[in-house]
Amino acid sequence: MATPSHETTGATPPGEHGPNFPPFQSESFAGQLLWFALAFGTLYVLMSRVVLPRVAAILQDRSARLSRDLEEAHRLRAESEAAAAAHEKALADARAQAQAIAQKTRGEVSAETDAKRRVIETHLAQKLAESDAFIRARTADAMGNVRAIAADAATAIVERLTGRPADRAAVEAAIDGTLRS
Repeated sequence: MATPSHETTGATPPGEHGPNFPPFQSESFAGQLLWFALAFGTLYVLMSRVVLPRVAAILQDRSARLSRDLEEAHRLRAESEAAAAAHEKALADARAQAQAIAQKTRGEVSAETDAKRRVIETHLAQKLAESDAFIRARTADAMGNVRAIAADAATAIVERLTGRPADRAAVEAAIDGTLRS
C-alpha cells in the first residue's frame, strides 16, 4: 500500500508549519492576545514593583553619595584654603619676627661697637696726649741741651781760633740772639 503524501491529503506533516506563520494565524489570535496581555501585565507589575524601585533606590543612593562626596570635597577645599592662609600668615609673622630680631641684634651690635670704639678712642687720645707731653718734654730737654752744647762748641771754637778762653756770658747772649731771630 502506498502511503499518501502530504500534498494529496492536505494535512501538514509534524514539525512543519502551514502556509501561515503561527503568530499570524487567525484561529489562535485571540489566545495569543490573552497570553500577550497576561505576560505584559506580569512584566509591568514585576518591573514597577520590584525592578524600578531597586533601580530608583540605587540612583537615589548614588545621587546622595555624590552629594555627600561633593560636600566633603568643598569642606576639604575650604579647610585646605584656610590651612594655606594660616600657613602664609605664619610665614609672614615669622619673617616679621626675624626682621625685628635682626634689627634688634644689629642695633645691639652697633651700640656695643660704638661703646668699644669710644673706649678705644678715649684710650688712644689719652696715649696721644701722654706722647705729646713726653715729646714736648724731650724736645725742651733737647733744646736746653742744644743751647748748652752750642755754647760749649762756640766757646771751644773761639778759644781755638783766638788761643784765649772766650767769655761764656757773651757767647750765651749771642746764641740767644740767634735763636730769637
